This record gives sequence, C-alpha cells and structure tokens, in this order.
Amino acid sequence: MQIKLIAVGKTDSREIQSLIEEYIKRLGFYIKFELEIIQDLKNTKSLSEDSQKEKEGELILKKLQASDDLVLLDENGKQYGSVDFSNILQKKMNSGLKQLVFVVGGPYGFSDAVYQRANSKLSLSKMTFSHQMVRVFFIEQLYRAFTILRNEPYHHQ
Repeated sequence: MQIKLIAVGKTDSREIQSLIEEYIKRLGFYIKFELEIIQDLKNTKSLSEDSQKEKEGELILKKLQASDDLVLLDENGKQYGSVDFSNILQKKMNSGLKQLVFVVGGPYGFSDAVYQRANSKLSLSKMTFSHQMVRVFFIEQLYRAFTILRNEPYHHQ
C-alpha cells in the first residue's frame, strides 16, 4: 500500500517544512509515502468561499484514482487515539488496498463533490490548527502508527 497526503497551499515556514521533511524521511523506512501540494488559487479575493471550495475540490479530485480510499482530514471527522489509528492502517494494508489518500483542504474546507467522493473523515482534534501545522501533526501520527505496529519504543502507553 502507498499513502498519499494531498494538501492545498504551500508551507511558508522553513521550520515547519523542516519538520515535515524529517517525518517523511522517517516514514520512508515503513511505507511508500508522498506529500502532494496543490498550489494556492490565484485571485481568491474575487471568489466566494463556495467558489473557492469548488475550484480547490476540482483540483483535489483530479489527483485521485478510482480505486483510492479517500480520507478527509475534517473537523467533523471521527477522532482516534494513536493505537486505534495504527490498527485502522493495519486493516487497510491487510485489505490489499493500493493507495490510501488523506487530504487537508483549503481554508474553507471541502466542496460537496469532495465530501461525496470521500470514503471517510478523520479529525485530529476538536481544536483548530493552521493548515500548515496539520501536515506536521498528521505525518507525525502516521510515523507513530507504524512504530506502534512494529512494537518500537517511540510511542509510550
């Protein structure tokens, strides 16, 4: 199985980008992982929130294969502890799934079309985080999940 994280907009902070790169490197020991960035839309001041979500949604949907299992990182998604999340990943790997895709949307969330295509929604917290920080938190949780599955000492119960 391959895991892909699609995110709307680039990371402006060098420090955050450095952390992302560190956890992507660590993840490489466990699974094939790809971070794909969708460029920020231009001239968004002239777009309504719904129009911006629609345009970003079209760009997200173009990145998907029909067989992809799509999980939206969404504030209204289900929350899991790290061990439960690792168990979900193990089940997905055992199912023979080719690619698992997670998406961090733009500032206004996802279009209806993206919600309709999604297989599930995942919330990292009830708190709100910047879209840039969510990338670090999520990739670190992926790394943590694989260390849990391998019984490595990174995660403490």
